[in-house]
Amino acid sequence: MSSLEIVQIRSGQMENFSYLVFCPVTLRGIGVDPSLAPENLLAEAEKRGVRLELVVNTHGHRDHTGGNGKVIEATGARLAAHPADVPEADVELEEGSDIIIGEGKVAVLHTPGHSPGSIVLNAPGALITGDTLFITRVGRADLAGSDPEALYRSLQRLAAFAPETKIYPGHDYGPRPVSTVAFEKANNPFLQCPDLESFIRLRMG
Repeated sequence: MSSLEIVQIRSGQMENFSYLVFCPVTLRGIGVDPSLAPENLLAEAEKRGVRLELVVNTHGHRDHTGGNGKVIEATGARLAAHPADVPEADVELEEGSDIIIGEGKVAVLHTPGHSPGSIVLNAPGALITGDTLFITRVGRADLAGSDPEALYRSLQRLAAFAPETKIYPGHDYGPRPVSTVAFEKANNPFLQCPDLESFIRLRMG
């Protein structure tokens, strides 16, 4: 499988990031979380000559999904997401699903906690983490459908990836827009909690 390119795109008023993930050989791609500024994602795809085949949501919150319709209307892409968060999606993504992008592939991890249907996209050497993991922070666990214990387990999974794995978050909330698993383990207090109880105290305190 060929490597994929990931383009981070600033999108909207809530410091959101959208992503264009594409195969540089075939110029087929997906748009991740069009957010509330879908025109930014569309412009990046057009600039690079990429044909968007899917719109993928990392979870169902409106600041990530609000631009779905505009991108789908402009490109004919299908909508893909976990059914617990986006039941109307054309393509149901669950733990173990693979998204084929031209000659490349992205694996889907079901990472509940911030929301029941949160997913993380594992492209080669990279994790697109939505609102599960931010740079030096993590997603909220006090919203409707949130589960701090599930979030803790999901974060433990992400922390087990290779240290050099790049982290591409859903919001620009940290000291840098992109980091690595190693940087997060060294600088993210939520990944340094020794057990579930200490994590819940820190996240919910």
